[in-house]
Amino acid sequence: MDQSLTSLSFDTHGTGLYEITDEIADWLSHAGIETGLLTVFCQHTSAGLLITENASPAVHRDVVRWLSKLAPEGDGYEHSDEGPDDMPAHLKALLTGNSLTVPVAQGRMLLGTWQGIFLAEHRRRPHRRKIVVHVSGE
Repeated sequence: MDQSLTSLSFDTHGTGLYEITDEIADWLSHAGIETGLLTVFCQHTSAGLLITENASPAVHRDVVRWLSKLAPEGDGYEHSDEGPDDMPAHLKALLTGNSLTVPVAQGRMLLGTWQGIFLAEHRRRPHRRKIVVHVSGE
């Protein structure tokens, strides 16, 4: 069994979903693993990862609106060290999660036709987010 690990950085420009599928696929194509398992991990507590539709931007807008309803700003949170979007961002990150697992075959992720991997930025201001990707297999 072989494995490969790297850290990728992504600049965000505020709240939204940022597709990172191509960057991960590019790295994977050079990792030398034909069959295995890919793990994608977000190293932040105010951003998350998800697999969702990559064809319709309306899906992304709906997801962001839905998350904002579940964890609205100004809801009387005790924690607000970095501003009014701080605690809601932590709650949204709990909902979107910090890691994904994707099977790999023929050196490619086995995502569905309309699936993409997205970094979910839950803060309003720009950030540089680090994502660790690890693949193991043969």
